[in-house]
Amino acid sequence: MRSHYCGQLNETLVDQTVTVCGWVHRRRDHGGVIFLDLRDRDGIAQCVVDPDTAEAFANADRARSEYVLRITGRVRLRPEGTQNANMPTGMIELLGKEVEILNAAATPPFQLDEHGKVGEEVRLKHRYIDLRRPEMIEKLRLRSRISHSVRAFLENEGFLDIETPVLTRATPEGARDYLVPSRTHAGSFFALPQSPQLFKQLLMVAGFDRYYQIAKCFRDEDLRADRQPEFTQIDIEASFVEENDIMAITEAMIRQLFQEVLDVELPTFPRMTWQEAMDRFGSDKPDLRIPLELTDVDDLMQQVDFKVFSGPAHADDGRVAALKVPNGATLSRKEIDEYTKFVGIYGAKGLAWIKVNERAKGLEGLQSPIVKFMENVVEELLDRVDAKDGDIIFFGADKTRIVNEAIGALRVKLGADLDLYTAPWAPLWVVDFPMFEADDNGRLSPLHHPFTAPSCSPEELKADPAKALSRAYDMVLNGTELGGGSIRIHDQTMQSTVFDILGIGEEEAQEKFGFLLDALQYGAPPHGGLAFGLDRLVMLMAGAKTIREVIAFPKTQSAACLMTDAPGEVSADQLKELNIRLRQKAQADAASE
Repeated sequence: MRSHYCGQLNETLVDQTVTVCGWVHRRRDHGGVIFLDLRDRDGIAQCVVDPDTAEAFANADRARSEYVLRITGRVRLRPEGTQNANMPTGMIELLGKEVEILNAAATPPFQLDEHGKVGEEVRLKHRYIDLRRPEMIEKLRLRSRISHSVRAFLENEGFLDIETPVLTRATPEGARDYLVPSRTHAGSFFALPQSPQLFKQLLMVAGFDRYYQIAKCFRDEDLRADRQPEFTQIDIEASFVEENDIMAITEAMIRQLFQEVLDVELPTFPRMTWQEAMDRFGSDKPDLRIPLELTDVDDLMQQVDFKVFSGPAHADDGRVAALKVPNGATLSRKEIDEYTKFVGIYGAKGLAWIKVNERAKGLEGLQSPIVKFMENVVEELLDRVDAKDGDIIFFGADKTRIVNEAIGALRVKLGADLDLYTAPWAPLWVVDFPMFEADDNGRLSPLHHPFTAPSCSPEELKADPAKALSRAYDMVLNGTELGGGSIRIHDQTMQSTVFDILGIGEEEAQEKFGFLLDALQYGAPPHGGLAFGLDRLVMLMAGAKTIREVIAFPKTQSAACLMTDAPGEVSADQLKELNIRLRQKAQADAASE
């Protein structure tokens, strides 16, 4: 129906007759001459219709915002003084000879160029309108280019694109499963995959030594800016590899991706152990663009009588950390109070601080309600954090986990609020993760998943599991975990040892993972892989604030689709087929009896 997209019209087509199709972005009537800005996925073209062509003019006169039109006409240069150098099509216009209304449109719930004035709920309710915005089209176009680049790279490296099941068995992988009742097996359920983890390992056992998939994954967990109940994963697995092999392949893929799509050459990917990341930044995904670091001061605070500091400093699971902010003494008391409320979100009971006004004056040059409690260590403290006049020092004192989360988050917030970023992109690898983490009752659970290989023997793992490190690695970019992976357990003895430590008995292991344990008996090769969050990757590359902006039809933070009203009720007949009776309905029936 068309010869060109609107965005393809340019000076090379002057005096040629073309046909374009699209939506009316804007209509203007200038004293008998009608201007229609026609929009499609490729851009916007200005079309001019004058009264000389009566039928075309009549249709242009009827057209309104978001009407669907087909316009045929001659491309010409815009008159001098009306050209728009900011538009790709701004040097030309289309003199319309034929204007056909393909479909009328009701008044849209919001104007596309005024989307910022309406709430996100309105835009998600009418997502098909929101997606017409050029900004949204560009984000989804970017997503497509990213997927294409990834596929091309992996295919060139010998990886095979292999699909894995979506209806599978529920297995514990760290989040709640989405369950699907089976009609043919009453009382039994499928689970939607949290990841293709077990199937890609089985593919390695089967001999497909280089696998990838851009896979849909599902996790029923609380949502946030970079989480959705269904998300997309670039899933990669390979056999006969070690950590460095997987890291080299995937780093090369990300480097090529940024070069091809954004024309950006990423800087060096440093490697940092998990422990160093937690000590220096309070996070296992540190944003290295922010030049602020946590400094341990436990030894100093053990010497003071201030129990708020000395208590955690002496505790086995406690930490006292200082965060120096250069030139931060200009922060007002109101701003400091706001930061105190902020760290409270992470469990911190308060936020102590010292402003360094004139260090040469000793205690008199310091401003803080806590200085009087640490006179005997204050000079050593200032030396340790390298404090200068005009700096402010914040403190976290509590359990190590709370200090890391609270002061680590404060570091990121200060970086954003004070615009402390030193580079546009800061990638790194985080390695040497703990194999397990303990809950408040001391019960161990896998930090990643129970198929991650430890960096020690089964005997050493069994002897001291709390200190064991895993062969896991995460790629981090600008404080966001882009992807995580590990070398997997390929030996049945090691897998059984891990299950024993986790309290998973032989019977339970066979029930939940029997097919994997069986497969490990039949010549499983050493293997490992990595999975990238495609949505997060696109979010970062698009400069978007949330992954909802780069997903065509996302859910809200309550895991609902406002456009389709999902999740929704189903009919009694459908429930009966599935042998399901709702508790609320059952109670109502019992009450009526």
